[in-house]
Amino acid sequence: MSRRAGFILAMALLLVLGLLASYLMGKLEPYEEVIEHGPAPEVASSPYLAAEHFLRKQGIAARRAEGLDVLDDLPSEGQTLMLLADRSNMTPRQVERVLQWTASGGHLLFIAERLWDEEEGESGDLLLDLLGVQQYMTDELDDEEASEPEPDSEASEAYPQLTKLYLENEQAPAYIAFDTDFHLYDAQNRAHAWANSDAATHLLQLYHGDGLITVLSDPWIWQNRNIDDYDHAWLLWYLGQDSAVTLLYHADSDGLARLLLRHFPLALLALALLIIATLWHVGMRHGPLQAPASRARRQLEEHLRGSADFLLRRSGQHSLLKGLQQDINRRARRRHPGFEKLAVAEQWQVLGRLTRLPAKDISQAMRPLPPQRLSASDFTRQVAHLQTLRNAL
Repeated sequence: MSRRAGFILAMALLLVLGLLASYLMGKLEPYEEVIEHGPAPEVASSPYLAAEHFLRKQGIAARRAEGLDVLDDLPSEGQTLMLLADRSNMTPRQVERVLQWTASGGHLLFIAERLWDEEEGESGDLLLDLLGVQQYMTDELDDEEASEPEPDSEASEAYPQLTKLYLENEQAPAYIAFDTDFHLYDAQNRAHAWANSDAATHLLQLYHGDGLITVLSDPWIWQNRNIDDYDHAWLLWYLGQDSAVTLLYHADSDGLARLLLRHFPLALLALALLIIATLWHVGMRHGPLQAPASRARRQLEEHLRGSADFLLRRSGQHSLLKGLQQDINRRARRRHPGFEKLAVAEQWQVLGRLTRLPAKDISQAMRPLPPQRLSASDFTRQVAHLQTLRNAL
């Protein structure tokens, strides 16, 4: 192929590729795609993070606490404590501490957690029981126990499932989407303010000493995914205004294991490694395994020696020697009736006549045993005297 023909072919290929690229570019359409990666780890671990940020944007000092230890350094005046966590493990002492803090001028907000038990006469929620607030399921209420609708019948009919909070000098109420399955009842008639849906009461406020207590039927309205619904954020601001807010996420008491893990993780790790090393050292075999002895070589003498060694270790010298003396006395009774009724000296004389052994050997064998432990040679010698005397009978 000549140079001119190759040039023409290359230009033709470039022209075709250009036309193809132009066609494809005309068919392409730009678009945007949003990929949801889910909430950030901080949001996932803190269901009320949006509530914290909202309060700070409103100029309210808000902080998060992890336990009731925060009360040690938290003044009562000008403070709002919101217990938004599970309180099932709160102790009576902790409940008393929280109520004392409130009575000194603090504002306590908490969530009703247990239903009232008519048979037990309590709910098990220590805060509710001490304040005389009872929580019921709405479908269990009688008609006269259900909350009465507010005067604004038009608003009530428009949003029957929403809780309406009426304020003075306001034309319309605030709307909050509490769970209408629950109802709060002020058994001691202490509440001075409340908020109802058409079916139930979901917010109560009552004075306690110099402080204020707010009880809610459920806290989900302030969680990250719901705080921007209706007037949820406004209610949070309204209850925390003119004070610093502390949101408590863990109101229960920590166990010993959790406290140790929180404050001494390295010490626990060192202890675990030490236990593992100790178990490994104790379980490690030192030296080769000893093969079991052949049964063919086990003679009667070995069994007798082993039994004697066992009795010596288990019962001691005095038990063995005393057993030999008792055996001699039994044999003497069979050969000389009435032997046991004789005095000790007369018994020794009878033993001398029966065995024809010297009186010295008999006294050496039958004398009372000393309280202290005998040496090996003395013990062997005493056993020999007793066996000689017993064999002679």
